Amino acid sequence: MISRLRGVVRELGELQLMLEVNGISYDVLMPSSLLRLLPERVGPSGEIELVTFHYQQLEVGRGIPVLIGFFNEIEREFFTRFISVAGIGPRAALKALAQPISVIAQAIDEGDLTLLRSLPGIGEQRAKEIVAKLQGKVGKYALIQARETLPGPPEAEQGAIEDEAVAVLVQLEYKKSEAKEMVRAALQRNPKIKSSEELLNEVYRQQRVAAV
Repeated sequence: MISRLRGVVRELGELQLMLEVNGISYDVLMPSSLLRLLPERVGPSGEIELVTFHYQQLEVGRGIPVLIGFFNEIEREFFTRFISVAGIGPRAALKALAQPISVIAQAIDEGDLTLLRSLPGIGEQRAKEIVAKLQGKVGKYALIQARETLPGPPEAEQGAIEDEAVAVLVQLEYKKSEAKEMVRAALQRNPKIKSSEELLNEVYRQQRVAAV
């Protein structure tokens, strides 16, 4: 299982790139919404590190290994959630993620069928199935902010949901002090939260209220 690759970008296509790693070139598929950001993420030497989703595409008599690339684990996590919807496989999801993940996550949470129907390959019925399966579960992904650089791995104690939530928010480009305040406020509003995911969804709901 290939979960991460660091190498030099050699070629760019419509939905893929070629990444050279120690003399070996890998074809890595990538959603167009992320591929557009690639020039901003590549280092001076042309290197980039991608988190990958690795699966076998089954054809008659053989399985073809396929890699789909993301900038961080949170984006890959959203992808795995998206393909949990019946009828949406990795290839379909790859094409559908033509809008920023944060925009799609917000549309799911708000039940915005118009936006979801506008995604490539997602029609009326599939949009309804996405909302039915994922609404209320993807708030943290709507918190993703688009910036030119990504922070290093956050330091967090996995045992405390507050620290886990802060770590995720830091990875999503929020300042640590800001993330701690957001988490504190969310816990004040809902002290019965029992997991970091519930906590992040509460943070997202409060962000929506504040934006109105």
